[in-house]
Amino acid sequence: MATKHILVVGGGFGGIKAALDLAKNGHFTVTLLTEHDDFRYYPTLYRTATGGSRANTAIPLSEIFKDLRITIAIGTATELDRKKKQIITADGTVYEYDTLILGLGVVTNYFSIPGLEEFAYGIKSNESALKFKAHLHQQLVDDKQPDLNYLIVGGGPTGIELAGALPSYLEHIMAKHGVKKRSVNIHLIEASPRLLPRSPKRTSWAVRRRLKRLGIKVHLGKVVQGETADELTMSGRKLKSHTVVWTAGVTNHPFFSNNHFVLMNRGKVATDVYLQAEPDIFVIGDNANTPYSGLAQTAVLDGTFVAENLKRQARGKDMRAYNPKAPTSVIPAGPHWAAVSYKNLTVNGWLGWVLREAADFIAFKDLESWPKAARQWLTGFEEEEENCAFCAVGSSDATPDPAPERA
Repeated sequence: MATKHILVVGGGFGGIKAALDLAKNGHFTVTLLTEHDDFRYYPTLYRTATGGSRANTAIPLSEIFKDLRITIAIGTATELDRKKKQIITADGTVYEYDTLILGLGVVTNYFSIPGLEEFAYGIKSNESALKFKAHLHQQLVDDKQPDLNYLIVGGGPTGIELAGALPSYLEHIMAKHGVKKRSVNIHLIEASPRLLPRSPKRTSWAVRRRLKRLGIKVHLGKVVQGETADELTMSGRKLKSHTVVWTAGVTNHPFFSNNHFVLMNRGKVATDVYLQAEPDIFVIGDNANTPYSGLAQTAVLDGTFVAENLKRQARGKDMRAYNPKAPTSVIPAGPHWAAVSYKNLTVNGWLGWVLREAADFIAFKDLESWPKAARQWLTGFEEEEENCAFCAVGSSDATPDPAPERA
């Protein structure tokens, strides 16, 4: 039987999982087209932004696919030629396919709010997390005191994780730079009436109580209206700050609207019961209009599901219908504390933190062997301060560019 060529576009959870499963099967040749030569583990980027090891959030693709028959291509997919069954990248490179799997993820959405793209920081990539971290250090070096206000916009998992980690980290780096210890004002701003609007109410309440104990000022039902170099406007109120982190908005990857896919709720791609958007084109993870789209566990499930159906087809069997599964939500909020929710079950506190660490290990195990997954997981307990250019006051080393990332 002739082998079928599978082109997987996107190196996130879903794309990596699909490529891994298919590359182990002799019925297929696989090409993975991605913008980076490593896999970014987004759930722990807040750690990188607050002194954790960068190794915890990035795994080289060469390690994940070692000894497997797969072509890894670096590029940005921009155009789909349906008739020729080709993907064209930004630099004009053409990739052909028999079957196409699209898992490109989402991009930052500033909702056309004035000033945000220019002045706000982000932590949605290793690069943006390190720029934010560099800014925290540089400000202490320059001003010899913390910012008047640290503003985090977005009461979803990313905003909560960063808000919970920030107080102890700021205290730590103030000591590093010889800045007199003082209390800091950290604000978490959410437009919805409660934190974690997609989680059970009791989880939202537990997380809010936890953040308040950490000294975080939580603002609910507040809309960001604009940002300048010196302040943020929130529902008519102006807050002085040079440190605004935008975690609130994402939108589906523009590839899909640019290439005329049928879009549904929140701009997600319409798919059938096999996650097919069109014949021989599957859409997975954040990009698909499925009940739990937008979560890492869903992306892994989707990648596995599509790979299994393609293997069934190769054996002459019918594909199975997609069965969405409610994921377990595990959200850290400060040191050794996390909120866990799964259907009607909730666990908060130290045990929740243990479950979060276990979930991270399982996620790494989905991509690597047990020994490699264990080593990757252990990097989550490492710090990277000794490699930070700002850890010594008056360092003559070249300093990282602290400008915010632009989407």
